[in-house]
Amino acid sequence: VQLVESGGGLVQGGGSLRLSCTASGMLFRIFDMNWYRQAPGKQREVVATITSGGGTNYTDSVKGRFTVFRENARNTVYLQMNSLKTEDTAAYYCAASWRPRSGPRLDYWGQGTQVTVTS
Repeated sequence: VQLVESGGGLVQGGGSLRLSCTASGMLFRIFDMNWYRQAPGKQREVVATITSGGGTNYTDSVKGRFTVFRENARNTVYLQMNSLKTEDTAAYYCAASWRPRSGPRLDYWGQGTQVTVTS
C-alpha cells in the first residue's frame, strides 16, 4: 500500500492550494480518508475526513475554507484549501483507515507534503 501526497508549497496568505493524495495497492473506495497536519512544536491534528460513503467532517479552524473530496475512479483524495492563513502552515498528511468486521483496523499513511503560508 502506498499513499503519495502532492500539491504542497509556498503560498501567500489568502491564497489557495489543492493537495492530492493518490493511493495504490488498496481497495480505495472502502477506506475513509483523512487529512492531518502537524506544525512544528504542535501535535498532529485531523483537518478533514471523508468517509467511504462521501460524508465529510472538518476541524473548526478550517470550516468554510477547506473542502475534502474524493475521486474513487482515480484512487485519489483532495484537499482544496482556500483563504489560507499563516496558522495553516504545517506538514500535511493523508491517511486511509478501514475497520473490517473482524480483526484490527487498517491504517495507512502518506509521507506528507509541506504547506507554508506567508504573511
